[in-house]
Order: sequence, then C-alpha cells, then structure tokens
Amino acid sequence: MKFKLYLFTVLLFSASILLAQGEAAPKDWFHLNPKTDNYPGVDTRNTYSKLLKDRKSETVIVAVIDGGVDPQHEDLKDIMWINPGEIAGNGIDDDKNGYIDDIYGWNFIGGKDGKNVGPDALEITRLVAKYRKQFAGKDESSLSKKEKKTYAKFQEMEAEIKKSREGVEKNMMGYIGIQEGYKKIKAHLKKETFTLEDLKSLKSDDEEITQAASMIENIASRNQISAMELEEGINGAVHDMTDRVNYYNPDFDPRHIVGDNYANQTEKYYGNPDIKGPDANHGTHVSGIIAAVRGNGVGMDGIADNVRIMGVRCVPNGDERDKDVANAIRYAVDNGASVINMSFGKAYSWDKKVVDDAVKYAQKNDVLLIHAAGNDGKDNDTSNNFPNDVYAKRGWFKPKQAKTWIEVGALNHDMGEKAAASFSNYGKEGVDVFAPGVAIYSTTADNLYDSYPGTSMASPMVAGVAALLRSYYPELSAKQVKEIIMDSSIKSTKQVVKPGSDEKVNFSDLSVTGGMLNSYNAVQKASKVKGKRKKKFRSKAAKNAKDIAKAEKA
Repeated sequence: MKFKLYLFTVLLFSASILLAQGEAAPKDWFHLNPKTDNYPGVDTRNTYSKLLKDRKSETVIVAVIDGGVDPQHEDLKDIMWINPGEIAGNGIDDDKNGYIDDIYGWNFIGGKDGKNVGPDALEITRLVAKYRKQFAGKDESSLSKKEKKTYAKFQEMEAEIKKSREGVEKNMMGYIGIQEGYKKIKAHLKKETFTLEDLKSLKSDDEEITQAASMIENIASRNQISAMELEEGINGAVHDMTDRVNYYNPDFDPRHIVGDNYANQTEKYYGNPDIKGPDANHGTHVSGIIAAVRGNGVGMDGIADNVRIMGVRCVPNGDERDKDVANAIRYAVDNGASVINMSFGKAYSWDKKVVDDAVKYAQKNDVLLIHAAGNDGKDNDTSNNFPNDVYAKRGWFKPKQAKTWIEVGALNHDMGEKAAASFSNYGKEGVDVFAPGVAIYSTTADNLYDSYPGTSMASPMVAGVAALLRSYYPELSAKQVKEIIMDSSIKSTKQVVKPGSDEKVNFSDLSVTGGMLNSYNAVQKASKVKGKRKKKFRSKAAKNAKDIAKAEKA
C-alpha cells in the first residue's frame, strides 16, 4: 500500500499527525544544514556549491515503483526517462523488451484495453479469500496437523478483517452524517456555499441543523480552514472510505482488469504503458523529492541533479501484489535503472519468494533498492513489513539478507526529542537510516504541489542521495553506495520519543546506523573511496547515459 496519511485524520482531529510534529518548517527544510539552519536536512545546498561545483556527472536512471507518476508535470517532464529504443504510440514493441510503447516506463496493474486498477484489497483479505476456498466444506477434525495450523491462522485473519471492516464502516457513517448536515444547512440557508460566520449566526428550530452547524464550525475552526474546504475534505474522505471498506472485502477482486494469469507468479508480459494511472499524486510526489529540476525557479528542487525518472506502476489504492512488485523490479533492472525507490509496504505476503528472487536479480545486476519502513509506529524487528531485505527462510539455514537494500525511517523537522516522526516504523536491525519525512513539499499530479508526511517521503530522500553518488562517482558499486550512505549518516545518541509511544529512547536504538541521512558527508566519503563497480555494469551505465542524451537530442 502506498504509505500515505489521509486528509480526514487532519480534519477530524486537531492533534493530527502533521500538527503533532511541531511548528511549521520552511518548505525546503529537507535541503538545509543541521548545524547552521537547525533543521535535520540532508544539506544539498552545501553539497553542490562546495563539493560538486566543478565535477562532471553521468546521467542516472532511477525507477520509481509506485502508484503512478505524472510524466508531464512541469517540474518533472524534462527529467523523465524516455525509452531510447521505443517509438511512441505505434503499437509495436520496437526494442523487443516485451512491453509495447513503454516510453516512460510500464504499468503492471493495467489492462491491454487501457483500463487501470484503482482500489484493491489488502493482502490479508486476499489470503482470507484464498483460504475460504481451500477450507470450504471441510470438517476441521479431518484436517492434518499442518492444515489445522493454517486453518487457525485463517480464522485469526478472518476475524481481523471483519473487525477492521466494521470499524471503517462505522467511521464512514460518521462522515456521511456530516455530508447530510451540509445538505440540510444548504437547504436551510438556500445557498450552495456558506461561511463560518453564516454558521455562527444560523438560527433554526430543527435540532439536526443546529447540531450540524455547530459541529462543522467547530471542526473547521480547530483546523483553521473554511466550511467549504472542510466539505471538500469530508467528500474526499467518504470516497476514500468506500475504497477502504473494500480493503477488507474478500469478494472484491479487480484483477480481471489486468487480464493476466494470476496463478502464474512468473508471468512477466502483461499491463499497459500508462504510468500515470488514476491517481498519480503519491508517485509524482516521490519523484519530485528525488529529482525535480533544480534551479529552474519552478515549484521545488529535488535532491539529485542529473537523473531520469522511470515510472513503474504496480501499487494500487490497497496492497500491491507480490507478482507485480517482482516484475516491476525486474523491468527497472532490465531497462537500465541504477537505483529503485519503493515507497510502499504491507503486513502480509502472498509469495515472498518471487519478490526475493527479483531482489536477488537486482543485487546481481548492481542495482540499489531503497524502501520505506512504514508508518505504523512499530518495530520492524518484531513486525512484518513486506517487501524486506531478509530472504524467506529455507530449511534450517539462517535467512540471508540483501546487500544492496536500504530501509528508511522518517525524521521530523525537530532537532530535539521529537526528531523521529511519531508515525515512523523503526528497528535496530530492520531499519537502516532515518531521513526527512514530515511536511515534505513536492510535486503532485497535474502541475500541482503539496506537503506530505510519511516514510514514503523519507525513502526518496535516500534514493536521491544514492542517485547523486552514482551520478558523480559512477565507479562505485551499489554495495559501496549503501555503505557510504550508512557510514556517513550523522550519528546521534540523544534521547527522543520512540515513535508510536510516549517512551524516551536513545535515537541510536531506532536503526542500524543510529544516524540521519546527510548528502555532504556522503559525498566527502565517496570522494575518498576506491570504486569497485564491475566493468560490465560501469559500461552499461555509461551506455545508458549516452543513449539518453542521444534520444533527448533527437
């Protein structure tokens, strides 16, 4: 699932996630210097002006595996990857990579007819549907010992989704109630728009109308928005809640839209070239953080300055499917990506092995994978967050870990005890480093911009720095880039509030490095490291850069 925080949480609770992080920060705080600016930014300005000013760079492809990227955004269109071997719109697989008209990337959750998956169920719900079929008509007493264990797990998951769905439906009825309040007030006032002053002076003998007016005025005032802005948010929340009800509906399955053989987890060639899809805000936001054009006076600046963004769509409004994630990774690797950003995750996995094999494929091909740790305020050492860098256990052997994977937690813009974002997952073994992830201003679909919180925003900070290193120091291997990013992070032993609790802990206990991402330190360290990138990967990267330049000139 795309790691995003919904508007309705801001609307209905004055202590929202955004507001709880402290006072407003500058829009560009994630670029600032921790020492001189007192914000835990990654210090890109000093990095470029002092360390990279006269150094040449090589164009690097970064794949954004997400829910969609707007390739025509004003701050991204000039840095989108354009497949040099493909001719747009001719309906032919010109480069013979198996994907027709994949100009900007590929969409693994779309059909050949151009239709796209929007909402989908959660993985736990899909597993419940699977087990319902498996155990339908069977007597529990006739099950084997292994089957009984699976059946018990099935019952546990079924109870969990039932409880979750009931909770969502209850909340949705609350929002629908507010919608009805708006209708009654509009009818009473005989106008389609009204102000908070209208509500304060409203008089009616109908108790439902006066109660609705009081509630709307209260919520809007607390959140410092107008009555009509609140209505827009409420309408959006109802729409979102409709999707969320289906998260927990075992009978909801939009996979027919894709038209693949879902039982075949190794199938590769399906989908369509529409990388934007029905909702590209999240992926476009992630892309802007990585590489929105720097210094053009438009919108905002990304972290890296010589990148091409490849959009790979496989994340619906719901949980992504392992088959699609694996294919997205393989597509990115096969088409030249040096860095892959993955700002999504889930608590259950349908087929971890197929994703593990794709991760191994990326590592074998010298590709760095960056992944968001999640927004549940949980310890990833004890809670599942898929995909991850620990391969599925086989037999009695201790599970191995991917060597070119970085797991990222989110920083608040606070240098004190609230340094770790309150929603961020953490883990002494399961999270590698923390990066800015609160009130991050970046690109959204259709030439817009917005501020989002989440480890989804922290992950592309690391992807951006990784791309910067691979661009200016192309002789470095993916493994070396990971080591540099981790070793160069700013270590901290200060006491901070542990995410998801009121407990104070040492910041160093929240991740492997106990550190915060810093581009300046990373570049300094990279300049002193002897590159170990294999010649074939170095040559491939150089060829990609030349092909991109040639395609753009044409």
